Amino acid sequence: MSALKELAEGLLSGAIEVVDLSGPLGPDTPLLKLPPELAVDTPKIEIHKISEYDNNGPFWAWNWLKLGEHSGTHFDAPIHWITGKDVPHNTTDSLPIQKVVAPVNVIDCSKEVAADPDFLLTADGVRAWEAEHGAIEPGTWVVMRTDWHKRNHSEAEFLNADATGPHSPGPTPDCIELVVERGAVGWGTECIGTDAGQAGGMDPPFPAHNLLHKNNRYGLASLVNLDKLPAKGAILIATPLKIVHGTGSPVRAIALVAK
Repeated sequence: MSALKELAEGLLSGAIEVVDLSGPLGPDTPLLKLPPELAVDTPKIEIHKISEYDNNGPFWAWNWLKLGEHSGTHFDAPIHWITGKDVPHNTTDSLPIQKVVAPVNVIDCSKEVAADPDFLLTADGVRAWEAEHGAIEPGTWVVMRTDWHKRNHSEAEFLNADATGPHSPGPTPDCIELVVERGAVGWGTECIGTDAGQAGGMDPPFPAHNLLHKNNRYGLASLVNLDKLPAKGAILIATPLKIVHGTGSPVRAIALVAK
């Protein structure tokens, strides 16, 4: 209990800062675009007024929403990918909630991405980070800082697509294999999804989705403000909505950081 008392005191005194890791969720939020030969795209986010201190509700204001589970800053549950469809507790309403509140490892790739938007983080890159900052411990989050969130004011800049497809940074297959081997609870990025823009051509394709969810791990996408976190020492809290049989959920991800 003393640890919780210290945490409470730190929050009240400001010694522990709460960093918002989620982008705004609304009609202008960038959304993933699928190839035309595949399924329909996630619908544009809609916010509809029910009442606003008027005849439909004289004392209250509220809205109803239309949005996809994987819109904006969001959580990927294992059932989201075919490789995770049979793992236990694989939906947003069945996962062990304590797992998603955990220390976070922040791997800074922002300089590399500034030079090359298609930059890929490899297993050797992760090992080099560990040599400097310490090993990735079981049960922790691993996130890739790229400063890509600074593009999310514009869907075109955020997706960064041309005739060959989207161009954005992400992990290689051996990077995700190592993250899984280390026992991480999940992997997160600042891009539209947990994989690189060109990940469809990798082996296996979309390795973050394929390998994470196969091993009952979680994904976080469209994170923001990772530049405000230390390499180690922060706590990441990313709790999905308890959607029945949910494949994912928008989240208000936050981090607790000691000043």
